[in-house]
Amino acid sequence: MLRHMGRLPPALVFRDVQRRFDRIASYFDNADFVHRVTFDELLQRLLPVKIQPRNILDLGCATGTGSKQLAHRFRRSHLISLDASFAMLQRVRRRRRSLFLKPFALQGDAARIPLKDESVDLVFANMLLPWIDDLPACLLEVARVLRKDGLFAFATFGPDSLSEIREAWHSIDEDWHVNAYPDMHDIGDALVRAGLRDPVLDVDHLTVTYRDTDALYRDLSSAGARNCLLGRRQSLTGKNRFKTMDKLLVARMTDDVLSLRLELVYGHAWSSGPRAPDGEFRIDPTLISRRQRA
Repeated sequence: MLRHMGRLPPALVFRDVQRRFDRIASYFDNADFVHRVTFDELLQRLLPVKIQPRNILDLGCATGTGSKQLAHRFRRSHLISLDASFAMLQRVRRRRRSLFLKPFALQGDAARIPLKDESVDLVFANMLLPWIDDLPACLLEVARVLRKDGLFAFATFGPDSLSEIREAWHSIDEDWHVNAYPDMHDIGDALVRAGLRDPVLDVDHLTVTYRDTDALYRDLSSAGARNCLLGRRQSLTGKNRFKTMDKLLVARMTDDVLSLRLELVYGHAWSSGPRAPDGEFRIDPTLISRRQRA
């Protein structure tokens, strides 16, 4: 996990994240190109995986563009679209009605998934984890709702994402303005601790370019990438401080182009079945050898 001045980043505020995505739901699709890229890449990575899910959970579905693709990919499956934002889910329902699909959209927190134990075969989480404050709790919930041998597939940001903006702000003050993202190894460890097995992860990079910083700020706002960290400044950031940060970004431009590098982490892991209570261990009786008397 990234640190600044030796300090870990503050927690994300769930209600602020929820309100942020409620506000941008009407124009989110105009700035979700990163989500589209990661969704397509994640689907490509699953092509060699043999799975025929009956029930699929699109966890953090946003406006449902990914749910639409999942419905086409797994035509015989029952699809559940879950998001914390009610405004996003309204768009999911409209989209699924236009496809003559039953609009099964569910509002909920990914750290407290409102589904029964072992009720789904595939949990698909495209760019949800950057908005999760308690990653272990979320992964425990994923493991809980997955049936044995079910699959969890995800795409998320790695720690180098938005480093240009983070570094610009850190040269001005000691506050956190950009969230820190766990690296691939931390995510892999968290998957195993949650009871998921055989994790496979890889890292890719995507460079996004802008002709000016105003276009960057518009995209960040439209995609919901605003500061939702606990303890952030409640007053408006001073104009001089923001102008200084903006100048630092402009100074990075080459040939009148500002480049931002995103580190993308893709992965999947399998369910081992229900977890035993703490202090309890389960052993397959067929593996117990029979003792022979001499």
